[in-house]
Amino acid sequence: MTFAFIRVLFILLTTTVGFQIGGALQGIGGTWGLIGAAVGAGIALGVILIEQTIGKISMRGLSAAVFGLILAFIMSKFLCSAIDLIPQMDQVAASTIKLSLVLILSYFGMVFSMRGRDEFNVIIPYVKFQRQDQTDTILILDTSVIIDGRILDICETQFVEGRFVVPKFVLKELQQVADSQDALKRNRGRRGLDILNELKKKVNIGVKIQEEDFPEISTVDEKLVKLAKLLGGKILTTDFNLNKVAEFQGVTILNINDLANALRPVLLPGEVLEVKLIKEGKEYNQAIGYLGDGTMVVVDNAKKMLGNTQRVVVTSVLQTAAGRMIFARLEIDKPGVKTQG
Repeated sequence: MTFAFIRVLFILLTTTVGFQIGGALQGIGGTWGLIGAAVGAGIALGVILIEQTIGKISMRGLSAAVFGLILAFIMSKFLCSAIDLIPQMDQVAASTIKLSLVLILSYFGMVFSMRGRDEFNVIIPYVKFQRQDQTDTILILDTSVIIDGRILDICETQFVEGRFVVPKFVLKELQQVADSQDALKRNRGRRGLDILNELKKKVNIGVKIQEEDFPEISTVDEKLVKLAKLLGGKILTTDFNLNKVAEFQGVTILNINDLANALRPVLLPGEVLEVKLIKEGKEYNQAIGYLGDGTMVVVDNAKKMLGNTQRVVVTSVLQTAAGRMIFARLEIDKPGVKTQG
């Protein structure tokens, strides 16, 4: 049974009830029945509109609104009792003031509670306060780090401690990638889903699907930052742009690429490497090769050696935001040259 069917049935029932009530009123006639049916249909449409509006609000937002409404009613009760103590006050004026107080306080209570729902961290009807003795670090996974796959290897080394959180909107994005018409994207998405399943099997870590969504926020990156602030967690990613946006907003980012760069062996000028030269460089007579970890090695005066594995001497190392780049020259037999490895 779909929501559409239930809504249509509800409209028909309320329209019928409205017609019956209209017909039962004093001065029975066709006009009264039609008016009652129209009022019933209008009420049904209004209720459905309210239901759909509430459906766009997150459970946290709805809980905060109810919480604010309860506080407003409590405050209204005290103020109305104080008004009753005023001697010789006109009954109509007192009732008007009381009604105005209830409406105004209810409005402000709901608005302020919804604006501060993230700070309260309260869920009604199940009141939930953050535990003060909880020491587990919350690590929020984004789509890029799941597809990357290296997080699984890092977990197996037990260097990572804490609880992994996979937001529902990240899972949805991953599913969309897995269903892509592009074969490469589809394979990446399916690989990401396989990585998640493997992570859930690990006994040393916990993986939780976070249902919290932020319908008022359009982009996944902004939702991740919002969720990290809400949970007090850190974001695991390989996305450079997300890295910068989150840092700007004060959210801690753990970038797997930064970790990989930090773990690369330090190379000093004069050390010797073996590298296969696979393509020409941008400058005249340069050749380019790559180390096992993906580091680019630019070798001067080596174009003639393309396709061969050569011993090269490091001349300088350049660290950039995208990674490390090594400049070298073909080895010249000289005493005192250090060999890497």
